[in-house]
Amino acid sequence: MSDERRFYEAAAGEDARRSAPAALRNREPIAEVVAGWLPKTGLVLEIASGTGEHAVFFAERFPALDWQPSDVHPDALASIRARCEAAALPNLRAPLAIDAASPDWPIDRADAVISINMVHISPWTSALGLLDGAGRLLSEGQPLVLYGPWLEDDVAAVPSNLAFDADLKRRDREWGLRRVEEFAAAAEPRGLRLEQTRAMPANNLMLLFRRY
Repeated sequence: MSDERRFYEAAAGEDARRSAPAALRNREPIAEVVAGWLPKTGLVLEIASGTGEHAVFFAERFPALDWQPSDVHPDALASIRARCEAAALPNLRAPLAIDAASPDWPIDRADAVISINMVHISPWTSALGLLDGAGRLLSEGQPLVLYGPWLEDDVAAVPSNLAFDADLKRRDREWGLRRVEEFAAAAEPRGLRLEQTRAMPANNLMLLFRRY
């Protein structure tokens, strides 16, 4: 069943593929950063792959990495699957159904975990589940990478992010922009330490955690 609260602004066509304009805008800046954060080879698990546009783009951009997309929503999984089939890339795997909040993920290891624009449009339990899952799958030194709008304790929030936060909470009271410091504090006991933040276009941030 489709979740109309999600940010699929347009359909790509008459098939199952969906499109999110934000994915087209942010994929190049994200790729430039993760080129220095992801391992050179190995398996990257993407949590909440949405339309699948990032998965295809990054699999093309980083051919030495195996890319494993996933999502919890049936409409997203259908879109990802259709895009994977159309792209026919040898390093792009069929999507997995993963609920970040669940302790049971159908994968037991990864060399990196990445999640783009998920934490603010899901309950806090899903954010914690993402940390739990990354803690289980990653080995020492391996990265968890996140992208999206965040709030920071000592940085004044821009009006557009405050307006977005209010809109998210109107859509779902469990949604909303998270604080970097609170998320980092939750990551520490799960074996993940915040190593770096990077300012991104449109008042977004990228966060790099490493398993210790």
